Amino acid sequence: MTHPTSTEIAGRIEDLYGAPLADLKAHAQDQPPGILTALLGLHSTLALAEHSITVHRERLAQLIHPERDISAHEMVHVLDCARRLAEAVAVRDTQAVTASAVLQSLVRIERPDPAEPPEPAEPPERAEQAESPEPSPAPPTTTVPPAPPAATTTSAPSR
Repeated sequence: MTHPTSTEIAGRIEDLYGAPLADLKAHAQDQPPGILTALLGLHSTLALAEHSITVHRERLAQLIHPERDISAHEMVHVLDCARRLAEAVAVRDTQAVTASAVLQSLVRIERPDPAEPPEPAEPPERAEQAESPEPSPAPPTTTVPPAPPAATTTSAPSR
């Protein structure tokens, strides 16, 4: 199964927010955490995992080169590199699926033209008539006096 790359995810984030990724990162630093921060975090982790895959794949290719003898000491490095490569692939797959799912659930909404005010669905008189034909009576109110403060006594010795 092919997953979107960090470059594709970055393009989708830029399309969604209508700004370059660098501008979005700068903007997100000045804002409280939100969906943009989460998307940028997913993208960053995805890009790091892709870089890690490249590094570990190249290192593993060096370690298992056909002209090279693999000693017991080097075998430990081969296994460690293969483990790290597998971890990076798992992280990449998880982040790509998550980022893709979040981006698919979001839709860019164009801002309305400020020169044109939105039109109400119904005239205000009709909306008021449709909502409440008769005024409802106010609910009864009951006042409850506050309880006196409870005495705080303990049987434990004081220190």
